[in-house]
Amino acid sequence: MKFQKAVLDNGLTVIGEQNAAALSMACGYFVRTGARDETPELSGVSHFLEHMLFKGTERRTPEVVNREFDEMGADYNAFTGEEYTVYYGSVLPEHQPRLLDLLSDMMRPSLRVEDFDMEKNVILEEIALYKDRPQFLVIDEARSTYYKGHPLGQSVLGTTESVSALARDQMYEYWNRRYAPNNLLLTLAGNFDWEEALGQVRAATKEWASADSPRHHPAFDPAAAVKVVANEKVNRAHLAFVSPGVPAQSDLRIVADMVSDIIGGGEGSRLYWELIDPGLADAVRLSHDEEDGCGAYFGYASCDPENAQLVLNKVRAVLLKAMDGGLTEEEIEKTKRKAASALVLHDETPRGRLFHVGFDWQYRHEYRPLDDVIDQYLAVTKADVDALLGRRPFDILTVIGLGPLTELA
Repeated sequence: MKFQKAVLDNGLTVIGEQNAAALSMACGYFVRTGARDETPELSGVSHFLEHMLFKGTERRTPEVVNREFDEMGADYNAFTGEEYTVYYGSVLPEHQPRLLDLLSDMMRPSLRVEDFDMEKNVILEEIALYKDRPQFLVIDEARSTYYKGHPLGQSVLGTTESVSALARDQMYEYWNRRYAPNNLLLTLAGNFDWEEALGQVRAATKEWASADSPRHHPAFDPAAAVKVVANEKVNRAHLAFVSPGVPAQSDLRIVADMVSDIIGGGEGSRLYWELIDPGLADAVRLSHDEEDGCGAYFGYASCDPENAQLVLNKVRAVLLKAMDGGLTEEEIEKTKRKAASALVLHDETPRGRLFHVGFDWQYRHEYRPLDDVIDQYLAVTKADVDALLGRRPFDILTVIGLGPLTELA
């Protein structure tokens, strides 16, 4: 593996991990913008804008954009989160110039009014669809309640009201600021030609102007809360719980991931044996979200409404036991092996490596070869895990119950 990095005159950062033995190459633009970077009146614009970048440029119609991806046989997509928007594709190495040209062109969309108006209806339908998905609603409500006014509590989709009121010129102004080259990261992985890519991107982006694209990091003081969102149309009780985690810049993020996996990472976890195996819940999970300057554990459980309080009590008991007694050597060793295997399986293709290389740089401005990351997981000790749990992160627990419920304690 060979790591390459360059910063162009306009501020665009280009990085790449070359693997001459790979049979494909992948590349993607990582835009440092998401729901947390929006104002209330622009809520949902980042996700809406992601859709609009597939609606054509001055050089390409929407049909040409999609046809070119297909003609290359590309595996391509885009996604928007609280903190980022990513556009990517993976192709055979001979299609590298065409893929780079297409993705770079898409970063400068036409944003035609007629396309904007048409796509707005698609976004509104998507929002309506998610309103019928209680699993999504309860987590969204939990995020909003936990972060209580902090930008990380804002919805990725936005609301029916905010999207309906959004104007094309507002989106253009947001794009002009947030898609400035100094707020973009172009990442390449696999079997690619670095010098050719750099020359092509430098020429394609030479007219792109930098802009002021700050991200605000207001202070945040989490507090415990319990809230019920009564909904008689939902048959099951959906529970979400949130606790303080560690930020993406912290060396403890790997330990936090392992703690969440042992407690609620699926089959064989502590919550699985406590709730799924005896049939008290039909779904339960706990994960750790590392974010820019913040972090949180997010949990979810689905059960019969009559068991909602019992399930919540058992979740609390499992979390308390982990903090009071720590986790076992056996659990930690098993999770380390599981994590190492998952990393290898995910990153054995350029498409998989693309995201780890890109997000490592986006969040920490570092490059970590896969072997180093695996070694970091394998080096975690029981003392590391117990020290993190010694901070008692689950003492502060935000709980949201959604469904045919009247109260939760």
